Amino acid sequence: MALFTGSGVAIVTPFKENGDVNFDALERMIDFQIENKTDAIIICGTTGEASTLTDDEQIDTIACAVKAAAGRVPVIAGAGSNDTRHGCELCKRSEKVGVDGLLIVTPYYNKTTQKGLVEYYKAMAGSVELPIIMYSVAGRTGLNIAPSTVKELSGVDNIVAIKEASGNISQVAQIAALCGESIDIYSGNDDQILPILSLGGKGVISVLANVAPRVTHDMVMKFLGGDTEGAKELQLKSIDLINGLFIEVNPIPVKAALNMMGMNAGGYRAPLTTMTETNYKILEKAMKSYGLIG
Repeated sequence: MALFTGSGVAIVTPFKENGDVNFDALERMIDFQIENKTDAIIICGTTGEASTLTDDEQIDTIACAVKAAAGRVPVIAGAGSNDTRHGCELCKRSEKVGVDGLLIVTPYYNKTTQKGLVEYYKAMAGSVELPIIMYSVAGRTGLNIAPSTVKELSGVDNIVAIKEASGNISQVAQIAALCGESIDIYSGNDDQILPILSLGGKGVISVLANVAPRVTHDMVMKFLGGDTEGAKELQLKSIDLINGLFIEVNPIPVKAALNMMGMNAGGYRAPLTTMTETNYKILEKAMKSYGLIG
């Protein structure tokens, strides 16, 4: 039930001036991504501002992505919640609109124990037949998925992968050692694509790919194809831009970057707000240096 190999874009949710989801802009972004070799679309994740979408908005946005992708690449929908019942309902509704898989974040704020995490992910997996990617991002949720928990959950038929955004390469190595081929590992940090690939990772779920989809795809494929020097060159060339894209809370900078490129990403849902002038200039300089804007 492997979902993809390569670069999956954690795509933004564009908004109109009135704050509604801009479905036309989203369709154009998905075409741009597929034309530039992105291997999967991850819709309504952290970068997609799912936490401030209503459930109906979230499902409508996911349905738009499924329609726009039209089977050309897998569409993986963000799901999960700090309320297991609510998370299961989002999983079921996402399945009904035709997604290929689910990216399920750990419970946040109220959090849980590792025992609770096992029960949470088993409940999500049992609510659908879709393949599931666990999403470990303690910096956002305050809750890490321990390697031993990943190992236990790897025994669930449709839990097939983890997006590892802990930033802890030692933890990724432990997961790889414990789970072997039973769990696919995707980098959740653009500055750690190659380190995680070197431990057996299948690719990346990427913010960088919003603005540089072909480079992100090529970075993974060069490494997997044996051109480690070529992949390293692309990783290191991208570091300044990656730093710029995370100079403020994601997705504030990446939406600003897309707007610089004329991609009509629009604004943000509060409490997110526009970049400071100083940080905007740093990002703009990185975009120019990378050749994405004039």
